[in-house]
Amino acid sequence: MTLDVAQLCAQLIRFDTTNRGGGDSAGEREAAEHVATVLSDSGVQPTLLEPAPRRTNVLARIPGTDPTLPAVLVQAHLDVVPADPAEWSFDPFGGEIRDGFVHGRGAVDMKDMAAMTLAVVHRWHTEGRRPRRDVVLAFVADEEDLGACGAHWLVEHHARHFAGVQAAISESGAFSYDVDGVRLYPIGTAERGTSHMKLTATGRAGHGSRRNPDNPVTALVTTLARIAAHQHPVVLTPTVEAFLVGAGKALGVEVDLDDVDATIARLGPAAKLVENTVRCSTTPTVLNAGYKVNVIPGTATAQLDVRTLPGTVDEVLATIDSLLAPGVTRELINHQAPVEAPVDTPWFTAMAEALRDEDPSAVIVPYCLGGGTDAKAFSRLGIHSYGFSPLLLPTEGYDYRAMAHGIDERVPVDGLEFGARVLDRFLTS
Repeated sequence: MTLDVAQLCAQLIRFDTTNRGGGDSAGEREAAEHVATVLSDSGVQPTLLEPAPRRTNVLARIPGTDPTLPAVLVQAHLDVVPADPAEWSFDPFGGEIRDGFVHGRGAVDMKDMAAMTLAVVHRWHTEGRRPRRDVVLAFVADEEDLGACGAHWLVEHHARHFAGVQAAISESGAFSYDVDGVRLYPIGTAERGTSHMKLTATGRAGHGSRRNPDNPVTALVTTLARIAAHQHPVVLTPTVEAFLVGAGKALGVEVDLDDVDATIARLGPAAKLVENTVRCSTTPTVLNAGYKVNVIPGTATAQLDVRTLPGTVDEVLATIDSLLAPGVTRELINHQAPVEAPVDTPWFTAMAEALRDEDPSAVIVPYCLGGGTDAKAFSRLGIHSYGFSPLLLPTEGYDYRAMAHGIDERVPVDGLEFGARVLDRFLTS
């Protein structure tokens, strides 16, 4: 008897694995132990690893029928971002299944992928099937912060578990995206890099009523205004260029790679899939200064969420330096380089074929993620990582891109069932 993928997803949602960042986490242990139990019941031997109390990771390897083939990694994180029940119309950790949806925090980010993977593995066990190649599984902690208790820690301390892995699949890709009746399925082949930054303005403290040309608050807000107003140049990575060409052809839109902004404007709703990835971005997000209205402080600080495209990191840092006002310095507080996997590979082809087998009208395009995932960790092992968490989504009344980290997060049951079938086809092909 196979396990129901919607029930698996609901069960995982009921474990509160909230990660508030900075080490403040409910922990993944109970969810990880549940995953380990499902794997054991599916004939797979799990390994549980904890770098810190309750920060639990689950690893496993399913041997393939042909040991000469390179292995594939399926990785999913078990932690979720916070959810304030007062803002939701249902219990974010209730895991309700109703109205054709599984409801709760993590439904699309990304306990859905974890559930689909478990459903496929259990199906193999009940039907006596095995994949052609080794399938390595990683259900990890701490993706919603820095990965220090999850993927990055595993890569640094337990890399042997990933021996022979050539490619990996995970979140943020292969979901259906309807544009005027055309169903695009963007597969993630690249991610912008993350360079979170702290700016510090140092000046002369004093009384708020007196003239002070060395006011650090003024220097800081001047710097932030310059940074916010700066428009970074267009950078066409291979992934983004392939998306523009492929989506443009499918939608009957003129594509002019010399005028990317105009091309994006012609894409209609599909513009949302690419508009944030043709440029780097430097976004002020946190401000700290002063403690009393009549006191000029000696220092003021801010934080920037900086996202970079492949080959642009040095240029972006130099640009930020040129925009700093006198007395303002910068420091990196988190740096993860951008990553890009090749499109012209058997891996990408197999993903596309698995999608088309379930949806013959599917239009497959590569795309670049504006944010980031644990792909940045596994890429350090030379693993090509793809955003491939397949879902067939409703065309009306459901905004998938608003679900992750949003209020009233939910995922369609038939979408999960579709995704499990696609995953099965891909992993056994």
